[in-house]
Amino acid sequence: MGMKLSQFDFDLPKELLAEHPADHRDESRLMVVHRDTGKIEHKIFKDLIDYFDEDDVLIFNNTKVFPARLYGNKEKTGARIEVFLLRELNPDTRLWDVLVDPARKIRIGNKLYFGEDESLVAEVIDNTTSRGRTLRFLYDGSYQEFRKKLYELGETPIPKYISRPVEPEDEERYQTIYAKEEGAVAAPTAGLHFSKHLMKRLEIKGIDFAEVTLHIGLGTFNPVEVEDLSKHKMDSEQVKIESEATKIVNRAKANKKKVCAVGTTVMRTIETAVNSDHTLNEFEGWTNKYIFPPYDFRIANCMVTNFHMPKSTLLMMISAFMGHELMQKAYKEAVKEKYRFYSYGDAMLIL
Repeated sequence: MGMKLSQFDFDLPKELLAEHPADHRDESRLMVVHRDTGKIEHKIFKDLIDYFDEDDVLIFNNTKVFPARLYGNKEKTGARIEVFLLRELNPDTRLWDVLVDPARKIRIGNKLYFGEDESLVAEVIDNTTSRGRTLRFLYDGSYQEFRKKLYELGETPIPKYISRPVEPEDEERYQTIYAKEEGAVAAPTAGLHFSKHLMKRLEIKGIDFAEVTLHIGLGTFNPVEVEDLSKHKMDSEQVKIESEATKIVNRAKANKKKVCAVGTTVMRTIETAVNSDHTLNEFEGWTNKYIFPPYDFRIANCMVTNFHMPKSTLLMMISAFMGHELMQKAYKEAVKEKYRFYSYGDAMLIL
């Protein structure tokens, strides 16, 4: 047995969990960690540009978060029920995989009503897990109108750890500025730090951008609960890597440039589709790639990532990428220096 779960535990003071994003996207703090020397620097996110040169590549996850959290009322009792949309199973029949809360009252055959005018109705047609249900939405109107209705009624699914209600700014800030492909229920948070201005400056400096897509599911927040890391199972998530991205990445690799994964989801995406010669392949499908130490990374040689929760699969990936001792040293420093953690928190550049 390799590393144990207990090696990924640390004390994280509650007040370091970021409840709000930084005032400006590119002005959160940036810890820069040099793997070759172990040196740690404290910077501002926009300083990231100083570490990249012409023809280096940043790889982004262009998934777009949809307003996945709905509130409905149960027929007869009128009880308020939270419905979290996970994924659409079939556009024609309007079937969705969802989580319901409180779940014990929601049984097959129950109807849920949404909106002031109750114009959207859903029927529970299956139980998938203790909180999981399959719903069929009943709505008179075209598929486009149905989607529009769903989006009007839904709210931005900011993570549960944030104790405040959703605010208008969340709609904009819990989304990367380059989000295009709709399908995530959580944002690729490392990307939240990139502003239009910073992207422009990077472009002018000659840095190339590649985009891949991984639609993040709620499984990304699942803590590991087994002491033997290899026994943890990741949820499958939908992935797409197009030929344009492979060309940009493989050219940079061939020229020994920096290839930087912006976020753990990008890292999992690119590691899902690697050729035997360590180049990136086109890919469309699903991945349940789980990266924990020891692991040989074959595409990216640097990465941008936020500060992660104890015992999370994300922290395990970071440990595999930077080495366990250096990860522990950096995280100790982050707690001491009061870096902000988690989705709306600060960032780390690992070189």
